[in-house]
Amino acid sequence: MLRFSTAGESHGESLIALISGLPAGVPVDQEFVNHELWRRQQGYGRGGRMRIEKDTASILSGVRHGKTIGSPIAMELANRDWKNWTEILPVGEGDPARHKAVASPRPGHADLAGTLKYDFPDARYVLERASARESAARVACGALAKSLLRSLGIEVASHVIRVGSAQLDRDAAWEEIAALQNKEEILLSCVDPASEERMKSEVDVALRTGDTIGGVFEVVAHGVPPGVGTYANWDERLDGQLACAVMSLQAVKAVEIGRGVTAAESLGSQVHDAIGYEAEEGFTKFSREHNNAGGIEGGVSNGEDVVVRGYLKPISTLRRPLASVSYATREPVKAAYERSDVCVVPAAGVAAESMVALTLARMVLEKFGGDSLKELKRNFDGYAEQIRAY
Repeated sequence: MLRFSTAGESHGESLIALISGLPAGVPVDQEFVNHELWRRQQGYGRGGRMRIEKDTASILSGVRHGKTIGSPIAMELANRDWKNWTEILPVGEGDPARHKAVASPRPGHADLAGTLKYDFPDARYVLERASARESAARVACGALAKSLLRSLGIEVASHVIRVGSAQLDRDAAWEEIAALQNKEEILLSCVDPASEERMKSEVDVALRTGDTIGGVFEVVAHGVPPGVGTYANWDERLDGQLACAVMSLQAVKAVEIGRGVTAAESLGSQVHDAIGYEAEEGFTKFSREHNNAGGIEGGVSNGEDVVVRGYLKPISTLRRPLASVSYATREPVKAAYERSDVCVVPAAGVAAESMVALTLARMVLEKFGGDSLKELKRNFDGYAEQIRAY
């Protein structure tokens, strides 16, 4: 089974990414991994931390001569900011006078719930692990999952469809979304320049007023064959697995598959995707006029693009802090402030790509199996022939 885990704190020495279960022979391009990490750091409205960190992954195990060897892969992402925190967050006891407490919990963060859960005197240790900095390690793992999927003709990409009240008012073609992944400069990852300018104006307002702003990103998986996932057991449904994966990202508060939100207020005749039949080359001869289902019906992929949207709340750390309570005195104070971003919707989309890729890679491996990429592709291609012959 494909598994991954991460370790590390926001201001610790490094982040660690560990992934196991990838078959042997998957090509690993370190430039691609680092480009994915770079994409996560971009976007209009990012804060000062992104000017410090230049994320790159050092692969410690599991890859030799540019390919996976079937054993667990460990990667390290060094935190450049660690040099400023070595005495504040030492592994040993250190000097208590150097401790930098988060003296009042910040609304919207894990601060208060975490301190109550773990019996901490302040929110420092909660902040360090709950921070979205952790998502960089997920992106490193996701890059390897993308490499596996790409070997099977499956691609995963994202774009932004709303920031604040400014939104993309048309559907985006796969080619437009895919082209964004190779842009040398990332503003807000919208396929339409005019819509992107409106989104930028929303960020500008939040920046001027000391506020933050959220939005909606969309992840599209292109080339997924029908039959990934199952309706047989509730916890093996593809849509449930994807919703869980994307919801696990920091600040994501809702997940939508296809047109799930608007479908709830529409008639069935307006929602369900009528089925046609076309004798064309590809994974399936069946066709759909629309893809309102987001490529998933009954928990199973149906051959259309898999479409997952994440609804991102505004970042919780505000330059104009909200009301809070002092841990020490229990008196009313303003919430603690540490440097933060104004808008991270494009970056969240990149992290969500990784979660979608990791989920699809795991479920593809569960369906088709194989200890080597050659074996996996043989099984995958055999299934593709079965679908074509249906």
